[in-house]
Amino acid sequence: MEQFFKSIEEKIRKSGYPGEVIGEVIYNEISDEAEGQEKGSYLLMKKQNDDIMFEYRVDILEDNINLSTLTIHAPERKYFIDFDAE
Repeated sequence: MEQFFKSIEEKIRKSGYPGEVIGEVIYNEISDEAEGQEKGSYLLMKKQNDDIMFEYRVDILEDNINLSTLTIHAPERKYFIDFDAE
C-alpha cells in the first residue's frame, strides 16, 4: 500500500500543486466517504482550509474504490490530476 500512497503523492506533485499532500490521508478520506455507499460514480468535496478545496471523482465498485480524478481548487489556479491516465 505504501507504493500506492506514494503514487498518489507523485501524481499530485506532477500537476504543479505546491502544497503538502499525504497519499495515505487522501486514501483514508476517500475510503471513509465511500463506506456504505452504493456502487456508482461520485464527486466528493473536501475543504482542506479556507482557501483550498479538493474535489475527488471516485468510482465505487463491487469490492474496491477507484480514485479517477482530483481537482484542487486553490486561489491561484485549479490543479487537475487524472489518476486513470498513464
